[in-house]
This record gives sequence, C-alpha cells and structure tokens, in this order.
Amino acid sequence: MRFRGMYQIVLLLFCVSMVICSNPREQRREESIHLLSERLRSRVEWLETSSLPINMGDERIYASRALPVFYERRAFHPAWINDQGPGDQITDLINAVGNADSEGLRSDDYHLEKIKGILKEIRERQRSKQTFNPGHVTDLELLCTDSFLIYASHLLSGRVNPETIDSEWLANRRERDMAAVLEQALKRKRIRATLDSLLPRQAGYQRMRTALARFRTTARSGGWDKLPEGMIWQEGDSGNHIIELRRRMNIFLAPGLQIDSGNPLYDASLAAAVRIFQNRSGLDVSGIVENTTLNELNISVEDRIGQIEVNMERWRWLPQDLGRHYILINIANFELDVIEDDNQVMTMKVVTGKPYRRTPVFSDRMTYLVFNPYWNVPPGIAANDILPAIQKNPSYLTERKIRVFKGWGADMVEMDPSSIDWISLSPDYFPYRFRQDPGPQNALGRIKFMFPNKFSIYLHDTPSRDLFAKTERAFSSGCIRLENPVKLAEYVLNDNPKWNLQAITAALDSGEEHTVSLPEPVPVHILYWTAWAEEDGAIHFRKDIYDRDRPLLEALKEGPPQT
Repeated sequence: MRFRGMYQIVLLLFCVSMVICSNPREQRREESIHLLSERLRSRVEWLETSSLPINMGDERIYASRALPVFYERRAFHPAWINDQGPGDQITDLINAVGNADSEGLRSDDYHLEKIKGILKEIRERQRSKQTFNPGHVTDLELLCTDSFLIYASHLLSGRVNPETIDSEWLANRRERDMAAVLEQALKRKRIRATLDSLLPRQAGYQRMRTALARFRTTARSGGWDKLPEGMIWQEGDSGNHIIELRRRMNIFLAPGLQIDSGNPLYDASLAAAVRIFQNRSGLDVSGIVENTTLNELNISVEDRIGQIEVNMERWRWLPQDLGRHYILINIANFELDVIEDDNQVMTMKVVTGKPYRRTPVFSDRMTYLVFNPYWNVPPGIAANDILPAIQKNPSYLTERKIRVFKGWGADMVEMDPSSIDWISLSPDYFPYRFRQDPGPQNALGRIKFMFPNKFSIYLHDTPSRDLFAKTERAFSSGCIRLENPVKLAEYVLNDNPKWNLQAITAALDSGEEHTVSLPEPVPVHILYWTAWAEEDGAIHFRKDIYDRDRPLLEALKEGPPQT
C-alpha cells in the first residue's frame, strides 16, 4: 500500500512537470497577449486623457471616443491579434477599405497602406521565425480598429458634418453604437459584410456608385478634350468636331441610347441626343449646341467626378428610411416629386430661394395645410423689400391689400398707412408689421402647406405663374412655390373622405381662411442634388446655384475630422 501511494505521488508530479514543460510556447503566447493588452490599455488611457492627437508615425488615430469605449468593453483584450499573430479578419478589413474609392471616399484616409505595410513586415518575420517589434503589433491593432470605426461612421452618416460648412443644412444623419457594431462584426467574422450594410440602401445611391465608376474609367482613358467654342452647331453641320461631339454624347447617354460615334454629320439622331443632354443638364432644350450647352459639355471629367462624389456624400446624410410615401424637393432641379413605395407618383415644377435668400436643406413632417391663407410678412422682407417699394409708390400697400400693424399680441394695433412717414424709416429702424389679406394678389396664393421647422419654410401657391415657364427658377425669398398646389392638396388629403376635389375647390372659392389637419403626417425632404442617376444609368447634372458643391468638395479632400 505504501509503495502504491508513493507511485501515485511520483506519477502526479511527473504529469504536472510534463504539462509545464510541454506548454512553454502556450505560456509565451498568453504572456504576449497579456503584454499587448497592457500596451493597449496604456495607449488608450493616453488617448482619453491627452488633449494632443495620438499618431502612429504619419497616421493619426481619429476615433477618439469610440475606440476607447471599444477596448474598455473588452477589458483591453486585442481584437485583431490573437496568440498566433495577426488574424485573418485584418485581410477582410483591408479588402473592405480598399473599396472606399468606389464610394467616393479615399482609402488612404483609413490607414490602408500603413496597415498593409505593418502586416507584411510581421508575416515576413513570422515566416523566417524572427522576432518582431511589439510596438508595431500594438500599432497594427489600434490602426485596424480606428480604420473600421472611422470608415464605418463615414459610410453610415457621411465623412463631413454638413452643418460645419453650411448653417442652412440640417442633416438627419444616421447614428449607431460603432463600438458595438465592430464587436459584432468581429464575433460573426463579417467585417466587410458589416461595412457594406451601413451604406445607404436607396437605389439612387447605388446608381451613383455605378456612374462614378463609369466616369472614372473615362478619366483613366484620358478624359475628353474641350470642344471648340464660339460657334453654333446644328443639324446639317459636318466635320471632325461633330465626331468628337458624338463621342461626348455617348459618355452621357444611357447604354441603350448610344449613337454612331464615327459619323461626321450632325443629323437628326445627334440632335435628339443633344436634346437629351440638354434636358439632363437643366438647360433649354433645342437640339442646337450653342454657348451654354458647350460650357456644360466642356466641364472636365475630373470636375464631373467631384460633382458625383459630393452628391454621394449627401446621400449618406439622409435617414435610412425616407418613409413609405414622402415629398422630395430637389432645390437645384426646381422640382417636387411625390414618392410612394419607391415609385414616383407625382411631379411638378417649383420656385426656390434666390442665391442670396437660399432655401435651406432639411427634413420634416407636413401636418396641416391652410386654404386662403393670410401672409404674415417676415420682418426681413418687410424692411428690405416692401419698405423701399412703399417709398417709391405710396399706394403700394393699398393696391396689394397689405395691412400695417404695430405692437404684438393684445397690444397689436392696426395703423393707417397714410399716417406713417415711410421716408423716415429704414431697415435699421422699422417698428411695423405687415399682413396681406387672402385674395388673388396674396403672395402665398390660395394654399400653403405647413411642416413647422426652425427655418419657417413651407410650400405654397403663388400668383406669379409665369415663373414656372423658366428653366432656372430661383426667385423666392426661401419658401417653395408650387406649380400645382391643388393637385398636391388632393394627394395629402386623399385619406380624408371629407376633402375630395369638390370640397377643396369649394373651400378655395369661399375666400375664407381655413386650416385642415392631415389624416397622417407626410415626410418632406428638401434636398440639394446637383447630380443624380436614373434607372437606365443616365446621369443628370445641375448648376450649383448656391455654390454648395465647392466647400463640400474641399472638405472631402481634407483629412478626416476627429470623432
């Protein structure tokens, strides 16, 4: 019995010693992961407490809020490095970030080359069984995390915050807990699939990606030369410049509408192609190439690529769900569309703000409309526009049925316009308010559509019907004038049986102000797109009437903002 007991003790000690001796490599791996965690903790704590940016050589860590949260939640355990070295998910990340350019972004902004360089060095040393710099492993870990977090946030809500470059742009940017998004992507081993899922889902964005790829292919092929200016081209003309014009048309035409690019004659098919181009450029449609059309044709392919990129960025500023049915107004196209289940069910022309009274960009919900509205004249318009008109024509207010008031609320008193010394007033001193009665001359026409917002912008009718015949229609003081307000009223009241077309017409004919609540709020998205693509692949370009493209393009070219 004594011998058996001694034997068991010796056997146990032998087994323990064998376990210890057989796992020195595992111990070293565990120790290396522990040391990496400590280095990560030290770096992350510095990131949280330092007011200075953290750089990895030439690379800066940008996700200053999400990155610490990510590592704190996992007790600073590395995400991309395991006990064997760099994990396979780094390759997945590299492939995803390498695709950033197709989204109108720059892969260099997401540490791509630095990550590839460090990864290559580590793997080469692993193959040759050499030791490698532990600091480089820490760099690789942090750069991969920062790359994912920043790229993911840019795909989800845009690279640029529009309100930092345009106070008249209120974006409904999508938000997610990016640290949690990354954790789930790693757990499911779906790095690239997760990043792809953050892109705008709308077909319009996907069509812009296709257009961007097509124009970049053209750029790599040398782009296009400027067409000769100072002459008018029309049917019957011929020459080598006509061949170049045909080639240019085929770049802008949808695949099914291509024309013979070798024919030197300006024939009917070329004239039809020019009309399509003019329509898709927001120009007067004539089929004749004159100076305005030539100017559009001579915009470089690089500038067109930039135009596509800025409008792809604007797609990323939109909410994921625009609504099952909604109203969309493109300021730059002077058009309103009603969309139901991704189908356009109504379209009409609109008049938008003048360049010095720009219509802002935002989304809200229409909740009511007003038949035969009074117009409470905004103070800026009263002092800057109407006052000078009164000083030139003392009968201006009477002719337009505009009343004058002084004071507010219960203290408000109506004034006799003839009792006021208008010449003594100025925009700096103007103590009066104007209100225009309903009627044919009312600036709001017979209907206004309300979606209360901080900009005090709404849709309304207008007595100035002649403006809808113009191609460019930036004539308002910021609000949006409608070509067919009755048709829109009939649509938004469609679910209310009391308000059919006959009832709407009767309410308008009464001349009395009447407010009607909508059965269901309707989302309204006021946007600014200077480029968009159709289902057939054809792309539209519009003049940047408010000079909003340039500052955005410049911001996209700068380094990523700290987040």
